[in-house]
Amino acid sequence: MRYPQSLKEKNTIGFVSPSFSCAIEPYKTAFKNAQKNFVEMGYGLDLGYNCYINKGIGICNTPQECAKELQEMYLSAKNNVLISCGGGELMCEILPYIDFEKLKKAQPKWFMGYSDNTNFTFLSTTILDTAAIYGPCAASFGMNPWHKSIKDSLDILSGKINKVEGYDGWEIESFKTEENPLEPYNITEKENYVYYPTDLKENGVSFSGRLLGGCMDCLSMLAGTRFDKVKEFNEKYKEDGVVWFLEACDLNVMSIRRVLWQLRENRWFENTKGFLIGRPMHFNEPDFGIDQYQAVIAALKEFKVPIIMDLDIGHLSPMMPLISGANARIIAKGNNISIEYLYN
Repeated sequence: MRYPQSLKEKNTIGFVSPSFSCAIEPYKTAFKNAQKNFVEMGYGLDLGYNCYINKGIGICNTPQECAKELQEMYLSAKNNVLISCGGGELMCEILPYIDFEKLKKAQPKWFMGYSDNTNFTFLSTTILDTAAIYGPCAASFGMNPWHKSIKDSLDILSGKINKVEGYDGWEIESFKTEENPLEPYNITEKENYVYYPTDLKENGVSFSGRLLGGCMDCLSMLAGTRFDKVKEFNEKYKEDGVVWFLEACDLNVMSIRRVLWQLRENRWFENTKGFLIGRPMHFNEPDFGIDQYQAVIAALKEFKVPIIMDLDIGHLSPMMPLISGANARIIAKGNNISIEYLYN
């Protein structure tokens, strides 16, 4: 696994928009405040040409232009790391226009983003054999004040820490609006991790493996396509095994169950050591007699590995920054979890 160089003092942060941009509120103002924060920290800025464009369908520009910007910024010597401006809906459509062979030969570079950016964080890991960060997008760095998860994300990007832990609570309703674009997370809910087998919550559990995953909405689109290199990844890292991290945006409980069935039947999980499941956006919305936990357990229990659910991963903030591709050691008990990155 290739690990990019950490962001250093006075380095330049590049911003790209392979999905949505920061052209509209509240993201525009938040992004500008994020730039201000980074400049005050001593970093340079390199903005891709799509950062304020808003003329695409499901993404900020045409798939060709979004792919071009991402590739040019990744290969550019003018920036040291890349942070995505935002998530979106159709980033998958840019993939045919990316020259993955050219990126594979290039100097590896950190890319950070989540949600629709799974289309690159996941493929960076499985195609480029290069670690990427499943973490917050650019506008989140404009909130005032920063939540600890935002500082953790910058500290991971800059190599100052090699371990993250779950947080003290989460928001079910955001106060961030067009009128209040810099609002911090509205933390009202208590952490309550759900384990399978259930006795692991009291007894604790530890396991390790290569982190791999992202937003299931996107992963389901990649499975079985020419971009699906999970079989090769599993074979290369079979001695380490894989710890899957998964979360959902638009999927309801039945959709989650169907996607997990699809990934399972594509034999993605054959080398798994455990599952880390984030809170779904459709939180606590049971349907047809099953809830979000039963949907996951029914699909994954056959692997007889730990499953930990309702973690700080994904769309219901805050989110732990996860390094896709990193060998990681996970220790969890009760409502506490730590993820240590081994960088080997």
